[in-house]
Amino acid sequence: MIDYIISHTQLPAHAVKNTIALLEEDCTVPFISRYRKEQTGSLDEVQIGAIVTYKTQYEALEKRKKAILKALETQGVLTVELQEKLIKTQDLTALEDVYLPFKKSRKTKAEKARQNGLEPLAKIIMSQRANDVASTAFRFVKGTVDSEEEALEGARHIIAEWVNERTDIRNSIRRQLERFAMIATKVVKTKANDETAQKFRDYFDWEEGLSRMPSHRLLAVLRAEKEGVIRVKITIDDARALEYIERKLIKSDNACAVQIELAVKDAYKRLLLPALSHEALQMAKTKADAAAIAVFAKNLKQLLLGAPLGEKRVLALDPGFRTGCKLVCLDAQGQLQHNETIYPHAPKNDATGAVKRISTLVEAYKIEAIAIGNGTASRETEALVKRINFKHDVQVFVVSEAGASIYSASQIAREEFPDHDVTVRGAISIGRRLQDPLAELVKIDAQSIGVGQYQHDVDQTKLQQELDRVVENCVNAVGVNINTASKSLLSYVSGIGTKLAENIFKYRTENGGFSSRSAIKKVPRLGAKAFEQGAAFLRIKDAKDPLDDSAVHPERYAVVSKMAKDLGQSVTAIIGNSQLLKALELQRYCSETVGLLTLKDIVKELEKPGLDIREQAKVFSFHEHIKTIADVQEGQLLPGIVNNITNFGCFVDVGIKESGLIHVSNLSDSFVKDVNDHVHLQQQITVKVLEVDLARKRIQLKLHRTHA
Repeated sequence: MIDYIISHTQLPAHAVKNTIALLEEDCTVPFISRYRKEQTGSLDEVQIGAIVTYKTQYEALEKRKKAILKALETQGVLTVELQEKLIKTQDLTALEDVYLPFKKSRKTKAEKARQNGLEPLAKIIMSQRANDVASTAFRFVKGTVDSEEEALEGARHIIAEWVNERTDIRNSIRRQLERFAMIATKVVKTKANDETAQKFRDYFDWEEGLSRMPSHRLLAVLRAEKEGVIRVKITIDDARALEYIERKLIKSDNACAVQIELAVKDAYKRLLLPALSHEALQMAKTKADAAAIAVFAKNLKQLLLGAPLGEKRVLALDPGFRTGCKLVCLDAQGQLQHNETIYPHAPKNDATGAVKRISTLVEAYKIEAIAIGNGTASRETEALVKRINFKHDVQVFVVSEAGASIYSASQIAREEFPDHDVTVRGAISIGRRLQDPLAELVKIDAQSIGVGQYQHDVDQTKLQQELDRVVENCVNAVGVNINTASKSLLSYVSGIGTKLAENIFKYRTENGGFSSRSAIKKVPRLGAKAFEQGAAFLRIKDAKDPLDDSAVHPERYAVVSKMAKDLGQSVTAIIGNSQLLKALELQRYCSETVGLLTLKDIVKELEKPGLDIREQAKVFSFHEHIKTIADVQEGQLLPGIVNNITNFGCFVDVGIKESGLIHVSNLSDSFVKDVNDHVHLQQQITVKVLEVDLARKRIQLKLHRTHA
């Protein structure tokens, strides 16, 4: 396993070995990357995640080997040589190639020919020693074989199967597919004028090299095929492929050679090309999936680590026209204080009453910020709110609603607010998203947040695994206030999971908040291992021990106490005191279990305990005169917010329903390798309008200026 992982990751052997040992002790990726740096040589969560991936792959490979060996043993065909060959194979495709000759089906043409006694004839032809094939074939005309031609045809079917099972021939076709395969599409005639199919019209008649096809384009083509709009075909130079096979097999120019040539063409057309072109397409799809999942993961990480406003009192508005604007007031911890509906827009147009009501509530609940959802009537509501002269400073933010409706109808939302309907829950979610995006977004299925690229077309199991990993890493990178966190947030804490999160929540409800980290051990079924894995990621605000609100692990509290004692100070006194901490000689505190890497991390944390790695939320304003796509004109410079990133560019919210696209070619004057090198999700930027297509509701943009 270790050799297998090293060959795929190029990571140091000792790091891989130690990481596997920790994983097998049920340690989590966030815990290992943060608190076991000496063992891993400071591997980060991405590198440890790669070890997990290849460990799983290796285990799946070994499981398949055992199943194949057992099947071969049952068939009575397992030789020592074959067993060694299977055991040495380190690739699933190669493994299946070795097994292929033994995966017999009673329904194949070759198997039927064998049952008719034609395998000896096939062997004679393959020996290429018989000059008179017809008379040789005549000896096999018996039973259900009625003619020499039937005998020869059956023999060719057996030869075709042998050709198909040759590993060297299969690998040759694979190499040609890998290098030269073309993917071609044709529109299904009945769909050519279908309105719903027009989004795929670029691919109605398309041809491109498979290896050069960008992942997003391949996924789009495969989606069009799945929806029955186009047909897809993979092709290579058939003549070149056949020439290679014939050169390998045909060593004479007699009648046998003619039969082998016919068998080769049959094997290629009926067996090799269909199977291996499908395999090539699946491999391309797997790579495209990986690229799309990587894009989604990057976007999700940026979104989850979006700038929080923090613990401030918020008035949130979920805008609407006919149904009004749902309004909620939240305290600094996100608890609902008040809710109602106002009707500032058409058809009721009670703007005066709405302004008065907002002003009253802002004063009554000492509101510090207003969050406005970015959906229907958002711009009109924002303009209304910004006209109000509040008695104290109130910041106004427009917040993404993506996924809010999913949350509001979810079981989580029903449990949190059983006495309120979906409209109230949606507004609460908007307000809480401003306070702490991470804490709120973990309640929503990541696929519903709206930052993916063909997320419904990729391998759903791999996508879910990667998104869960991203959420887990983000939650643990930030840390969680155990006394205010939801069950959803707690469930992503290292070592906790869904069941323990429920137990923590229940214990907190029945006994009040936790006063110390050690008190967490009182939670039912939360044992020593879960405490070891999770305690350092759980924060206790205003705890008696200040380390309980830091990323210092409880197992290292004694080291901090010794540092403080050596400095002649209390632990409280050295926290945040850079001068004192710099005076420490860290080598003195090294031991068998604590190394310099851990000690440096401890000192860094003591300098700024519990520091939030995220930026602070910043107020942003769209162009006040841009309300619909009809207001957007070529050449305009507009403020915008990056709301999705793909491999082919990024989408930008400019304050209207339709997001504009900055194609990769318009992100920079130089070559763009990775869109994320130029912009990040939720970044405030200025864009130049290049083109507006009103008919297709598309806006082409160019990056003009970025804002940090």
